[in-house]
Amino acid sequence: MDSTVSDPFDTHRFELGRNRLAALAYRLLGSAVDAEDAVQDAFLRWQAADRRRIEVPEAWLTKVVTNLCLDRLRSAQARRERSVGAWLPEPLLDGDPMLGPADTFEQRESVSLAVLTLMERLSPVERAVYVLREAFSYGHAEIAEILDLSESASQQHLHRARQRVTAARRHGAEVDRAAARRIVEEFLAAASSGRTDRLVALLTDDATAISDGAGLAAKLLRFDTPQRVAAVARAGFKPTPAKRRLAGGTPAIHYALLNGTPAIVTVVGDQVVGSVTFDLVDGKIATVRGIAAPARLTRLTEAWRRHEPDTPLIAEW
Repeated sequence: MDSTVSDPFDTHRFELGRNRLAALAYRLLGSAVDAEDAVQDAFLRWQAADRRRIEVPEAWLTKVVTNLCLDRLRSAQARRERSVGAWLPEPLLDGDPMLGPADTFEQRESVSLAVLTLMERLSPVERAVYVLREAFSYGHAEIAEILDLSESASQQHLHRARQRVTAARRHGAEVDRAAARRIVEEFLAAASSGRTDRLVALLTDDATAISDGAGLAAKLLRFDTPQRVAAVARAGFKPTPAKRRLAGGTPAIHYALLNGTPAIVTVVGDQVVGSVTFDLVDGKIATVRGIAAPARLTRLTEAWRRHEPDTPLIAEW
C-alpha cells in the first residue's frame, strides 16, 4: 500500500492528537480560526507524507504545526493585522478543548487573554519557545529540534521571552472564582445604573480599558485612567433602543469564564454579540477588554450554543 495514501488508521492517529495541536496553534496565533487552518494544513501534510519514515508522529506533527504558525506570524499580512494597537486575541469559553492543558498555573496563564496579548511583543521564535516550554513542558533539546536551532539559543529565547512578558504583566495571585464573580457583578450593576463613583472604586489606580470597537475602528480604542474607564463603562452599559437595534434584539447578559478570565457575555437568542473580560489584581479590576467584532466571536458563539449558562445577570438589557 502507498503510504502517502490516507488510511483509516492514520487518520484516526491524527485525530487523536488534533485537540493538542489546535491548543498549540491557538496559543501561538491567538485566533481560533487561524489555529484551525494551521491544523488542517498539517493534516494535509500528514496525508501526503511517507508515514513509514515518521518514527514519532506526535513530534513530527508538533514540528509541522509550530512552523506553519511561525510562517503565519512572519507573513506581511499578519504583521499588518497584528500591528500594535490593532489586535486582540479571540476569546474562548472555558472548557473549549482549544484551550488545551490547564493543570498548572503556567499553563492556565499562558492561554489567558492578558498573556496572549503580551506575547505580541515577542518575536515569532520567542513566542514559539515560550509556548512550547511554558504550556507544553517541552525540554530545550526537543524545542531545538522543533525549531531547528541550538539548545543554547532555545534557552536564550526563553529567557528573553520571560523577561518581556514578566516586565509587562500585571502581577497578582490567582483569583478565587466566587470573589471574581462578585466583583464582576458589582461592576455590571454600577455601570448599568450609572454609579460612576462605585465604578472607580472597583478599579485599580492605573486601570485600562481596551475595545475592538466591534471591528469598526482601524485601531483598538484605549482608555487609561479609572475615571475614563468608568465613564466609558457607564456609557457602554446604558441600554438604549439604538444599541438594541445594533445588537439585533434585546440582549441577555451572562457571567462566564473566558480563557480562565472572569467575563460577561452578551447574547441575543443564541448569538454572542459581545464579551467583556476583566483582569483582576488584588481584588480590583486592572484591565477591561471589550470584544464585539463578529469575526472574533464565531467559535465562542458555537460553544455557547452547546453550553448551559447560569441564570443571566440581566435577563433583558
